[in-house]
Parts: sequence; structure tokens; C-alpha cells
Amino acid sequence: MKILGKVAFLLLLGGIWCQNNRNAKATGKSTKKSAGNQGGDVGQPAPVADLTPGSTRGTGGTGSSREAAEAGQEGAAGAQEAGEQTDDMRLHFLKNTQVTCNDGTAAGFYLKEFRGSRRWLLFLEGGWCCHSKETCDSRYQNIPRLMSSSGWPQTKRGTGILSSQAEENPHWHNANIVFIPYCSSDVWSGTGPAPTPPPRLRQGREKERDRNTNTTEYTFMGTLIIREVIKDLIPKGIKQAKVVMLSGTSAGGTGVLLNIERVASQLEQLGAEAQVRGLVDSGWFLESKQQRSPNCPETISCSPEDAIKIGLRLWNGVVPDRCRQLYKRGEEWQCFFGHKLYSTLTSPLFVVQWLFDEEQLRVENIYMGGQSLSEEQWQYIQNLGREIKNSLTDVTAVFAPSCLSHTAITRSNWMSFQVKGTSLPRALQCWDRSLEATRNNRTPAKGCPFHLVDTCQWPQCNPTCPALVDQATQQELTLLQMLVAMGLDLQKLGLDPQGDADSLASMVSNGG
Repeated sequence: MKILGKVAFLLLLGGIWCQNNRNAKATGKSTKKSAGNQGGDVGQPAPVADLTPGSTRGTGGTGSSREAAEAGQEGAAGAQEAGEQTDDMRLHFLKNTQVTCNDGTAAGFYLKEFRGSRRWLLFLEGGWCCHSKETCDSRYQNIPRLMSSSGWPQTKRGTGILSSQAEENPHWHNANIVFIPYCSSDVWSGTGPAPTPPPRLRQGREKERDRNTNTTEYTFMGTLIIREVIKDLIPKGIKQAKVVMLSGTSAGGTGVLLNIERVASQLEQLGAEAQVRGLVDSGWFLESKQQRSPNCPETISCSPEDAIKIGLRLWNGVVPDRCRQLYKRGEEWQCFFGHKLYSTLTSPLFVVQWLFDEEQLRVENIYMGGQSLSEEQWQYIQNLGREIKNSLTDVTAVFAPSCLSHTAITRSNWMSFQVKGTSLPRALQCWDRSLEATRNNRTPAKGCPFHLVDTCQWPQCNPTCPALVDQATQQELTLLQMLVAMGLDLQKLGLDPQGDADSLASMVSNGG
């Protein structure tokens, strides 16, 4: 018995040592000291990047929400030990320690398994990008969790399509849900260190390289992180999946467009028979119309196009093969825009896109509720709705409300948004049924629409739009109140500032 007691004691010590060793590995290499004090990222500040939807202004909840998650870890762990069902997704670090976040810490994913389900929902987090030493240093200083895993909580609670509650997520709550945090800052396109130029070119390009991007010490492995997550999900049963939905919001939505064919190919090579589908939320951007400084990237005034052009070299970024073949060397950045990439993809895609996307407006320095608005800017807003609508004409499955907002699928109230009387979850279900019918050589059901684009022309003309909030007062406003607050002369625009609800209703047709 004494011998058995000693063996048990040694095993216990070994278990504690292994756990401590794993925790040490999880935090990864020591984080770098950051430099630079720019006021934020260029073009698009990081949109809501936590699971809990909040204001689309700024960077989302990184303080109190994280503390709350960390505070709840012990309770969640206790519930699991007691054999109780938990709705939290749990953090797993990648087995391949060579694939990391920007600062060398371990990349990973959050997983909520649903035993017996053969449906998988993989979600790519958003948060724009950085494309130079200066912008990456600024990002590391201001939003470190988008470049490092050192502060990630052990659990996350999903909302919207990531919720495991049937009331909030009627059609996907019983899937295996995987949340992949964004810590590569490369729009999910990077493949590791940028290649060093040949010696004969090095001297002529030394100045450009120093000024540009290749001297940064960060690593960019977005597309490799996705590949490794899928590898680590094999023991969890993803090879037996019937449907794998790759989804994402904002830069994560663009990441879906860039990676869906690669994910489908990887699963096919593993012998999986799953149909891989894509869900792109607020990642369908148009090129900027603003004139920018010719000195980019020496200034912070790079357009998104320039940021991606420069970033692609820094990230050693890749785009889908069929799209790359359409453009000459140096023009691959065009494949980051859905309206240019969509026709080259073979996997089924569903696009969710507000017609008046707030992040698209930020690119043009238009901040609704944050500053005065010129008549030219108001004209741009109206034109944007028409241009996005036109760019979606050939998209088979789409949900595009005429609203001023950004991101939809992870909001806890995502079921409330409608186009022509159909909610977003219902449209996704109709698309799902249509794809299943096609796979089984059946005729899709009629009266179940999934190409839904608002026909009214004005922002907020859909009565189910998210409320507009004045950033100074945090008060909810109607569109007319917002325009008045932003200094527009409504009479010049042909609007009646004294109009009541009836005249407002006649001004805009019901988009819902």
C-alpha cells in the first residue's frame, strides 16, 4: 500500500508539472515592447472584435468583457467537472507551435462541441489589418489581443449565429461551433515571413524596404492558422462532417472569400465528404474614391487598396488561384474585393451586407453622428447604397438591408433584421434547404427566398434597421434628426424637417 501511495503521489506531481508546462507553452514567447503612438489603424479601425456585440465604433469590448469571462472560468470549469452542460466555447491552442500570432504567442481556437452533430460552423473574427512597422506597432500598443494570445480568456460565450441557445440561434445552435480569434493582422491571408529579395536586388531596394514594411519583426500567418485549426479538429470529428460553414465578419468576412476554396480542398484531401459553404458578413467592400497622399506608407493616409498592396508583400499573402490568374503580378490586391473575386469561386456563398456599411463610410472619412456632414458626403452615402446593390446583382444568396450599420450575424438580436418580410436566420435556412435539395437531386421548395436586397433607396428606410446612435450623447436618433445634428440643410435636400411620421413614411418606401 505504501508503494501504491508513492506511485499515486508521483503521478499527481507529474500531472501538475504537465499542466504547468502546457500553460507556459500556451502563453508563448514573451511579448515584444511596442512602439509608436498613432491614434489607430488606417482606413478601418477594428470593428467589434469580441463575441459580445457592442458599438461598431472603436475596437469592441476588450476590458470589462474579458475580465467577466476570466472571472467566470472557475465556474465553467466546475460545471464541466460536475458533468453539467455548458454553453461556453473553450480555448484550444494549436498543436503546431510554429504557427503563431503576430508576436509569436500561440494561435488557437474556441470550440463548443455538439455531440453527434455532423455540422460545423467555423467563424473568423474581424478587425482590419496592419501593413507596416508603424501601423503594426500602433495596433500592438492599442489593441494587443488582435496580435497576441497572451490575454485571451479560457472561455467565450457565443452570440447570434454562434449561440448554442435555440431561441437565439434556431438553425445552427446544434452545430459544432468554432470561433477562431484574429491575431495575424493580415486579413487572414498571410503565410509567414516575407521572402528576402535576391542579393542583386537588395541594394537598390534597401531604402524602400527600410521605409516600407519588411523590417518589422511580426509574423503573419492567417491562412496557416485556418489550416492548422482544421487539422486539430480532425480528432473532434470534422472529417465526418456533412456541412462545414466557414463564416466571418468584416475582415473575417473577407477572410472567408480568400480561404474558402483552400478549406474545401484541404477537407477533400483528408477524405471528408462535407460540403463547404461560406457566410460573408460585412466583408464585401468597394474600392475607395478618396484621393490619398502619394507618399503612402510614409503617412497614415493610405487607402485600403494601398494598405493591402503593401501588406501583401509584408504578410507574404496569398489569394485564391483562379482570381490570381486574372491579374498581373502586383495586382493581386484586387482579389480582396468580393465583387471581383466572387465569380471565380466554386463553393456556395451567402453574402450579408448592409447597403450603407459604416466601415465603408469610414474609409471616406464619413462618421455618422460624429461630425458635420457636407452635401457631397450625403450624396456619396446615397450613391454607396446603389453601388453596393449593383455589385450584389449576380450573387446567388444575399441579405442586404438598406441600413447604416456594420456586422450582423454575431449580434444577439440578429433575428430581428428583415428584408421583404424575411429574417436573416430564415433566409439562411432557405439557402440551406435549397443546397440540400440540389445535392439530393430534388427541386428546391418555392416561397423560401434567399436573394433579398432592399429596394428602397434611403439609409434606414427599412424599419427593422439597427438604431442610429449619436456618438456625442449616446441618444438614439431618427435619420432626419441625425442629418440635422450633422448640419445638413434638409430643405435643400428636398426634405421636410418638420415632417411627421406620415410624411416620413411617404418619403421612404418600406424596405422591410
